[in-house]
Amino acid sequence: MPETKIGQFSDLLQLASEPLQHVMESVRALIFEIDPDACEVVRLGEKAASYGCGPRKMIDGYCYIMPFRSWVNLGFFQGASLIDPQGLLEGTGAKLRHVKLRAVAETEQPGVRALVEVAYAERKAAVR
Repeated sequence: MPETKIGQFSDLLQLASEPLQHVMESVRALIFEIDPDACEVVRLGEKAASYGCGPRKMIDGYCYIMPFRSWVNLGFFQGASLIDPQGLLEGTGAKLRHVKLRAVAETEQPGVRALVEVAYAERKAAVR
């Protein structure tokens, strides 16, 4: 189990290469554009930042940013149940799905925005 260590987004950025840092910042900006009140929790032990309607990752959370060596995962905690008409989601878990982003331009795809919007709407309705 990863060590629980809460940090800042700037700490998480330091774990990624410089080109991927821009991807991470772009995805984060998109999330806050859609949900200006998003609760951001950076869990450095998990090497991820989660976003939700509150701080509880799997209950309140709707998406996360996790850097890897060559890409950034934009993950969705309830991704298996999300409508994904452009077929961007990857993964086979019971609930989690993700989109691999390698460039800022990929974060600007309408399908990526739509996934964040629908994930946010789903969680907002679920935690009322």
